[in-house]
Amino acid sequence: MESSDKQKKKSQPQPKPPLIKLKWVLTITCTSFLLSVVMSYASTEALRNANTLLSFVVLFVFIGLGILFDMIGVASTSATEKEFHSMAARKVRGARAAVWMTRNAEKVSSICNDVVGDICGIISGATGALITANITAGKDAGTVVIVSLLITGMVSAATIGGKAAGKSVAIAFSSKVLALCGRVLSVLPLKLDGRK
Repeated sequence: MESSDKQKKKSQPQPKPPLIKLKWVLTITCTSFLLSVVMSYASTEALRNANTLLSFVVLFVFIGLGILFDMIGVASTSATEKEFHSMAARKVRGARAAVWMTRNAEKVSSICNDVVGDICGIISGATGALITANITAGKDAGTVVIVSLLITGMVSAATIGGKAAGKSVAIAFSSKVLALCGRVLSVLPLKLDGRK
């Protein structure tokens, strides 16, 4: 009797997980909205009375943030959790958070690469446009076009080049990147552990 029940259980197809996780999609959409509002507000306030030099500093801060979070997203998909099990056993600070990041690489990558990375890209573009407007105020149309092209090219090159370099570093040193992230996360009031 028991053997026939076991055979029935084996023969029954296992239910497939849903292709689209609706709860996760809704969560990430709401998170994106909130982060976008907060980061846009922060950049607007920083640039409200800023001169051109300070505007460039704000611009490169957002480009740098995009590159940094892109590195974290890539590292989470490159690292393996085995690397952190011995650290967790020795109670090394941040090891459990690093295990969580590797087990949830899809979510971490989505947040870091898509949410934060894309928001930083959008804000960098808007900041570049604002810098262009400040520099070219009262200038002729030709100057406006040239300055606009130069700043757009500079923002694109810095973002793409920085992310390309960052990806190489993140893949080569994925465990170190995640170990550092784990230490930072261990200080924050987040409930992360080794489970999904």
